[in-house]
Amino acid sequence: MAKIKGNLDNDFCPQAFYLYGTYEENGTPHFGMFNWFGWCWLSSDGEGEGTLGVMACIGEEKKTKDLIRRDRMFSANLVSEPLLPLADYYGHTSGRENPDKMKRLPTVERGQALDVPTIAESPVSLELKVVREERLASGRLGDGSANESTLFLCEVVNVTIDERLTDQSVPLAQRFQLAAPVISPGEEHYMSSSGQDLGSWGEPLKTL
Repeated sequence: MAKIKGNLDNDFCPQAFYLYGTYEENGTPHFGMFNWFGWCWLSSDGEGEGTLGVMACIGEEKKTKDLIRRDRMFSANLVSEPLLPLADYYGHTSGRENPDKMKRLPTVERGQALDVPTIAESPVSLELKVVREERLASGRLGDGSANESTLFLCEVVNVTIDERLTDQSVPLAQRFQLAAPVISPGEEHYMSSSGQDLGSWGEPLKTL
């Protein structure tokens, strides 16, 4: 296998998409789509072995980030293929510039452990509590620029999952296909877990 120098990007290093859920000031559920998401283990301050954690990075200043900072909690709902058109719409519609963004809603359920909206159609929903916030700037750290990214380190407080995915009599590969997570392999494209092209960013929303 011959390898050549590539661009500084994350092509062919796929990540899944999630819809982050919060509540607006008037109680309306608010969702935004993100995929700068990773797992970590949070060590305990005292006794105990620690707990599962999430690293969620949000670039630029936007309404989802405003609401997470206000409440210090949010949900992360795995985007499946059936959810993709709605998720693509959320990912390409600014909540700050479009007050009626949430005129389109999935089936919303209130979190079991935290006061966050979760999505019934999502195969896996995480309820997350922010334990630390780090501002990451491309220029001077903390300069408040529009391009400044924020890393939220979160504790996973609760998980709800499609009960069919917990049936261990079914091979894991089959259950994974049932969950049908949408991934980004690069070049601003969506792809299925089996490698099927699901279109460029901004295309699936046109089917709504």
